[in-house]
Amino acid sequence: QVQLLESGGGLVQAGGSLRLSCAASGRTVSSYATGWFRQAPGKEREFVAHIRTSGTTYYADSVKGRFTISRDNAKNTVYLQMNSLKPEDTAVYYCAGGPGGGIYDYWGQGTQVTVSS
Repeated sequence: QVQLLESGGGLVQAGGSLRLSCAASGRTVSSYATGWFRQAPGKEREFVAHIRTSGTTYYADSVKGRFTISRDNAKNTVYLQMNSLKPEDTAVYYCAGGPGGGIYDYWGQGTQVTVSS
């Protein structure tokens, strides 16, 4: 049973940075793909970033150049470094893991990110 636990959310001013963590247990993070998603109030959940088992990364256009997804196998954790944050980045951020191909079998509980203007 894989469990994912997000942390690192909080309140930050526009232009600031946060680093989200997704700590995994039950399976090594390098053995499955991991994605970050977010959901703002009244909106549908949207894709943010993804890292394959190979290490290849993908980003939504809205965060490209500002966010970086990475993986620390020794800590069994996937990170989302968020820079130049904007108020529109405000959302609950979720990490998810799965075999790839857009399939995610494991989900964390989410962490709130609030960016003030």
